[in-house]
Formats: sequence, C-alpha cells, structure tokens
Amino acid sequence: MGPMSASASDPDEPAPYSAPQSFQTLMRRRVSRILLVSSLYDSFIMSEEGQLQETLLTHFLALNLSHFPDILRVSTGAEALELLADDSNFDLVVASLDLGGQSAVQLALTMAERGYLQPVIALAYSGHELRSFQAHNDTSVLERVFLWQGDVRIFLAMVKSVEDRMNVATDTGLAGVPVILLVEDNVRYYSSFLPAIYAELLRHTLALLSEDLSLSQKMMRMRARPKVLLSENYEDAWDDFISYESQTLGIISDFEFPSEGQLDKHAGLTLCGEVLKRRSDIRIVMQSSVPENRALAAEIRASFLLKGSPTLLSDLREILTRRFGFGDFTFRMPDGPVIAKARDLRELAERILDVPEASLVHHASRNHFSLWLKARTELELAAGLRSKSVGDFEDVDALRRFASEAIRDSREQRNRTVIAEFDRGNFDPSVGLTRVGEGSLGGKARGLAFGNRLLRATGIDKTFPSVEIHVPPSVVFGTGTYDEFLQYEWIQEFAVGENPDEKILEMFLAAPFPRAAVADLRSFLQRVKYPLAVRSSSLLEDSLAQPFAGVYRTHFLANNDGNADVRLERVKNAIKSVYASTFSAKAKDFLSMTSFRLEEEKMAVMVQALVGRQHGERFYPDFSGVARSYNHYPEPGHAPEDGVVAVALGMGRTVVDGSPCLRFCPRYPRGQVSFSSVEAALQNSQRAFWALDLDPRKRVTDLVGLRHYPLEVAEQDGTLTFLGSTYLPEDDRIVDGLSRAGVRLVSFAEILKHESYPLAEILRVLLERCQQGTGAPVEIEFAGCLGRGGKRPQFSFLQMRPLAVSSEREAVELGDLAGETLLCQSGRVLGNGRIEGLADIVVVDVESFERSRSVEIAAEVARFDAALRAEGRPYALIGVGRWGSADHFLGIPVTWNQISGARVIVESGFKDLRVDPSQGTHFFQNLSSSGVGYFTVNPDAEGESVDWNWLRQQPAAEATEFTRHITLKAPLDVRISASERRGVIVKPG
Repeated sequence: MGPMSASASDPDEPAPYSAPQSFQTLMRRRVSRILLVSSLYDSFIMSEEGQLQETLLTHFLALNLSHFPDILRVSTGAEALELLADDSNFDLVVASLDLGGQSAVQLALTMAERGYLQPVIALAYSGHELRSFQAHNDTSVLERVFLWQGDVRIFLAMVKSVEDRMNVATDTGLAGVPVILLVEDNVRYYSSFLPAIYAELLRHTLALLSEDLSLSQKMMRMRARPKVLLSENYEDAWDDFISYESQTLGIISDFEFPSEGQLDKHAGLTLCGEVLKRRSDIRIVMQSSVPENRALAAEIRASFLLKGSPTLLSDLREILTRRFGFGDFTFRMPDGPVIAKARDLRELAERILDVPEASLVHHASRNHFSLWLKARTELELAAGLRSKSVGDFEDVDALRRFASEAIRDSREQRNRTVIAEFDRGNFDPSVGLTRVGEGSLGGKARGLAFGNRLLRATGIDKTFPSVEIHVPPSVVFGTGTYDEFLQYEWIQEFAVGENPDEKILEMFLAAPFPRAAVADLRSFLQRVKYPLAVRSSSLLEDSLAQPFAGVYRTHFLANNDGNADVRLERVKNAIKSVYASTFSAKAKDFLSMTSFRLEEEKMAVMVQALVGRQHGERFYPDFSGVARSYNHYPEPGHAPEDGVVAVALGMGRTVVDGSPCLRFCPRYPRGQVSFSSVEAALQNSQRAFWALDLDPRKRVTDLVGLRHYPLEVAEQDGTLTFLGSTYLPEDDRIVDGLSRAGVRLVSFAEILKHESYPLAEILRVLLERCQQGTGAPVEIEFAGCLGRGGKRPQFSFLQMRPLAVSSEREAVELGDLAGETLLCQSGRVLGNGRIEGLADIVVVDVESFERSRSVEIAAEVARFDAALRAEGRPYALIGVGRWGSADHFLGIPVTWNQISGARVIVESGFKDLRVDPSQGTHFFQNLSSSGVGYFTVNPDAEGESVDWNWLRQQPAAEATEFTRHITLKAPLDVRISASERRGVIVKPG
C-alpha cells in the first residue's frame, strides 16, 4: 500500500533517527541475485516448502529494510550458461555437483572462460559423492564446496559467508565491526559449523529486540553483527588476521590443516600461538578429533572442541557471542507508541481488524505490511498490498477488510499447495499437510510434501478421474518440538550414553511432553477419530546417501477409545517412542557407519491418517506397496528405466520386511515373473497379511498395533475377492478369482490383467512425473482401496525418496576369465567399479545352512561383522537365501547394521528355491545407497555360480556352528559392470 499523501518522518525507518554515517554504509555489497543450478527436487529439499526464502529474506530485511535477494533456479549447467548469456547480473552461483552431464567445476571453468566473475559454490549431498568429486576434480576454481546435511540453514551460511568476505574490509574500517575467524579445511565440518554460528548470531539478536533499545540501536546491532571469515589453510588464515587484527573477536581453529601446501598436524597451534603474541586478549577455540590435543589447547588457554563428541555443536554454540535478528510485526501509533504485535500471518490479519485507525493508516501508507511480508516469502501478497494506495478505499473499514481478507485468502491458497501452520481454532482435518511447532520437517515429511506438490501441479488426479488420488491428511511435529522435549532435566545426556533401549524408552515415556504441543495435539484429536500412523521423519531420513530405512520406529494406533484423554496419551507415547528410537542401539550403530554425529540427527514426527477401511476389528487397505522408477534387475525384454513394483494385500509391512509379495513392471503389468509358472506362483505368493487391530481394550502404553492374519481372514472380509486367484491341485493350474475350491493366491489378476483398477498406469505416470521433478530415479510408497459398497476407489501417496543408482563414471572390464579362477559370477548385480583389498570372507555354507535356525545364524554373522568392523577390516559376505528377509524360510534375517562392515555381499539360491532380490524392502533401500557390491546367484541360471568347494578348502580363522571366517593370504578382486549388469569375484593368485 502506497502513501495517502506526502508523509513526514517515519519512526520505523532509519533515516529520521540520524543514524551514524557508518551505520548507513554497512553491508553495502549484497548477494542480491542468486542463480541456483539444481534439480527441482534438490531445490525443494533445501527450501523446505519456502523456508529457504524465508530464512534468507528475514535476515536480509533485518539488516536493511530496502534489500532482499532474488533466487532463480535452473536445472542444468547448459541452462545456466544460456541464462548468463542473456542476463549475467547475478552475484552468486550455487550448483549441485552433477548438473546433468556437466560438473560444477566444468561450469565454473566455462564461466571463467566466458568472462563471468560470479563466485561458484558447489553443494554435495553425500560424503560419498563429495569424496568422488574431490578425487576427480580440481576444486580450486570454486569459491567453496559445501556438504548438505539436512539443515536448510546451510544455504544461508553459504550466502552470508560470501557477503561477509565482500564487506569485511569496508565494514571493519567504517564501524569496527568485529570478526570471527574460522579455520577448517574439512568440508564436512565447516558445513556443520557455519550454519550453527550464523544461527546463534540470529538467535541472540532476536533476543535483543525485547530489550529497551531504540530502533537505531536495534538496527545497529543487527547490521554490526560479527563477520565470519572461513579459511582452509595457514596462509589465508594469517592474512585474514593481519588484515583485521584489531577487529578480531576470536578464532575457531582446527589443529591440522595445510601449511605451505602440506598437511601440518600443528598448523593450528602455530597459528594461534603467533596470534596470541600480537593480541593476548583474543579468545581461541581449538578443535580436533584427537582427545589428547585438549592438553595442548589448555597450554595456550584455548577452549577445546572434540570433533567426535555427540555434543560438538552444542559446545560450539556455548562459546559464541554477539548475534543478530529481526522479529514480530510491531503496530505503532503515528507518534511512536507500540500498541500490538503479530508473530505470523494469522495474527497479522486479526490485528489489522482491531488496531486503531491511526495505526493502520500509519503502517499502510508507509508500505510496512509489504516489507514485513517479503521477509516471510509472501512476495505475491506483498506485491498485491503494495499496489494499493490508502486513497483507493472509501474509508478505513474498507481498507481493513481488504488487507485482512487478502492475507487470509493467501494463507488458504498456500495451505492447499504447501504445508499449513497448525491453527487450534481453525484446523481443517482435510488439509493434506499441517505443521506443528518450529524446526525442520525432516526427510520423510519433505519427500511427502514434494509429492503432494507434484500431485497438484501435474494434475494427475484429472488424468484418472475415477480414482481419488491424494496424500493422507498429516500433521508434522517439527524438530523444534523434539529439541524442546530433550531439554527436560538430563534426558538427552542419559539417551546419548550407553543405556539399554528399554531404559531410554521408559525415561522418555515418563518425561513431560511440551505444553504447546500437547495443546495442539489435543485440538487435533478433538477433530480426528480415525486410525493413525505415527511415523519418524528425521533430518537424515530418506536422503540419497543414507536413507535410514527401518531404523526408527513407526506406530499404528486405532485412536478409537471413548476417553479423549486416553487417545491423547497414546499418541503422546507413540511420539515419545519415535523420539526414543533416535537413541536406540540400532540408530547409534547406523550413525556410526556414516559421517554424521548423533547430535546432528533431529527427529520430526508425522501423525498421519491411516489408509484403509474397517473390517470387523481390523483396519487395513486393500493393497499397499513400493514402486521404483529404476529396476536394478529387469527381466528379459525390460529396461531398468521401466521400473518395478512390489505390492501386497493389506499393510505395507509385508513388502518392506521382505516377505513374499507380488512384483511386476508398471509398464508391462501382465508379465508377472512371480506367476510365470505354477511352481513360481506357489513359491512367491503372499501367504498372510498385516492389519491394524482395533481392539480398544489395550493399555495406554501398548504401542503394538499390527497383527498378522492368514489369507482366510481376507477372504472372509471380502478383500481377497478382487485380488485373488485359486490353485487347483487336481489340474495343477491357476484360475482367476475365488469361485472354485483350492489354494488361495494373491495374484492381483482382476487389477493387472482385467484392469478393473488402473493401478499399474497410475504408478507408471506417478513415477515418471516424480522422476522428472527430482531429476533422478525415485521410490514411492503407496496404499489404496478398491471401490466397493458405493465408495470411490482411492490411491494414497505415502512417501517418496530419491534412489541411489550406480554411477558409470569408470568403465569396468570384466575380462575373459576361466571358470576356475572365479569365486562368484552373476548377471544380477548392484554397483559399479572394482573393489580391492578384501582378504576376509564371512560365509554361511549352503550345505550347513538350516532354515529352522536362521535366527541363530544371523546372530553368528552379526558377531563376526562387529569384530571385523572393530578392527577396520572390510570383508565379503557370502550366504544362502535372501539377506535381511523377515521371512526366515527365505533367508537369513539380519538387519543392515548387523552386516554393514561388508563391502561385497553375495546371496545364493537354495537347492529347492530361487532367490529374487528384495527391491522395496528397508534392507535393500539401505544396501543400494551404501555403495556395497551386491551379487544375487541362482546356480541353475546360466552364468551364475558360487564356488562352494573352493570356500570349503580354505582354512578358517574362526568357525561357529553355521558360519566361517576366512582370512586369505591375498585379496579378492571384485569387478562389477553396471553397463553390462554383470559382476565377477576373482580368486586371489
């Protein structure tokens, strides 16, 4: 809204307060336009439904009300260069490592050749990707390389680090702005430190806004916050110190980093010692992964940070001072008094309706509303308000109605396409996704939000009008609620320690849940009486590098008790249990195998409507499953890009646990290999299903909701009718339907053959559009119900995650090797490249394996794995049946963390049963993202074999009843060719 007439001095603008000249000129050089080069999915993951823009704009407006950055995204390096040729007025380029056939380094080099001077920052999404990128590229042409670790604030840190470097000389000279020097050469650590440092700058200055300070003083504190300068070697760090010696507030330095081109273990000590000779009052913080270095830091009176500590970032935050921020919208009278505040859009709309006329006109005529809205990425709304002048309205009441309704309409429109903020008074259970509390949504909820956006943006529901396609209504408790919960007494300290899972869960269940979250949850449950799924959504979950599939708990609740307090207590306990699983032994083991610390993992929780229908005291969907846009093991005549679907009757646990289910290609749904013969159908058909037990008599603390039922129950419920076929023993054949007596099989014949429900086509289109949106293969989880009893058919989108597909950067020659030189060969492999240096083998022999004792065998394998991991010795794991199967009849039921030390895994078929790779299971999700070589071998298949006799001839370093550990004198040679989809393991010698 523009001026009604020429206005006099404005108390909310800095000029009338005669701010010092140095204040007026601080932060003059800005990153005003950012070119983001990434896939749609990557940018969505970083933005967290708009929080990227909100974080940046809030910070920039707090420093200068007239300035905010603009972000423009393209998908590939070629598109970036084409855009720069037409419009080179960008201040910063942020690029993913892989830009669709071109790397970030190649983009930077081409930009330099063409005369573009913008700094280029590269962003990696996994430690594996980063290491490979650094090994194959000279990164000196880049401004910096950062590692995405699930925290959206890294984008702010990247931008602010560039701006600080651009402005430090001017701002320190004009106003003596203090400087913090950060010296760290490890990408992984400075990518963690910088967001924490800038977050603390923001948090502390936000606290200052409540103090009795003049506007000028507040603005000065926000603009004059300390600059943070990052250096990766001794020479650059020393140059920074000499340049800003009198303004240096403190130094945070690693012990070991390059000096004169060589890695120097004492570079940090040398640097800080020289600094202290010149400025003895400077605060020094030294960091190291070597605990013994604490004593060396003490000698120079420096604080010490242990890099391996689970509280590293907390320790870092405790030593940082002088921060900045910008807060609520403040309503004032024209003469200056504050009369009200608004924290968010809802409160702003409410306050506009009741503040005095003079205050409303005062702010509307000075564009205060539009400026504040820009900080919250409400750019369209801000532009709409700014386009109106106060003089356009016949009276102030008309102005009130217009402004308030515009804000409310914008909120409603946003809530249809993004995650809405939970409102106890106006919560609508039909809204797809709603957020409770502050913090991140976590990986799983981000993927779901992205899927929800794609469903709406692509109009897939209009493509299949006969089916209701949707995301189940979900409320996400952000990681802020988790952080608040962990502040209770010493609960986090206890959970981080070496305490049993049951004790941690007991403590978490006894701890109080945050009051505001309880009030929101109570309001939610007053409107929601249907069954619920309480799912984990951690920061690291469903990432490309470490999907953390099946690591954290999920609970299913009937939510049908007549007592509202009982229902509330059960949901609270389920959320607390998910929180506790963050600190479970399984989670700690899994994290220890990654580059992340437990402290960096934070848990958001989704409370989601359970998909399905009630059948007596059971609740379950007609079908559920997992679909992948890339099939690692395509059947003859199919391409990997045709995808694969694993689907089962009932709840999805059947699929993710690796139990028998139906697998088909969504492009060719009638060619089901699992039903290619009567024998295959009898071996592979689903035998039982999972459903939610609706018995309301459970105890409040009883969180086990699922039960396993035989197929006879599904037939009684009528759900098998449209999904089943019948095996006729007397004819040794299978017929569709259940009209004849015989053995019941789950074939989905009515759907896949007779197309009574367009499941295959929905999945084909959905996978195609999700992959287009992410720029990479994807995996989605789904569930649905057929149309019966006058009810419309449903398809529910439950989850989406990116898939790790083997890169073919290096061509691998398998060679023409004689059969006797091969320990193993297979045409169904996962991975690409050569794996060398494996001299240890853990083997479960096909002759000694006993299916009835597979749980004992899993424990033996886990013990060998733990011992070898402790000694830092990767190994090859060879066994019988499907690794990680929940069905003991099909294989060895290990969990991923029980065999994570293996670099190569071989699973061989039984004498009487072929083994198919278990795509869609939690085990396979973790396996496919880990870079492990994976061989599936069925001896009756041509070109597939394991030389069991050779293994038996090797002496065992140690043996148990079923498992042997072999240490070879020379290592194995593992070769996997993704292009040929073949692999071999060559014997030593």
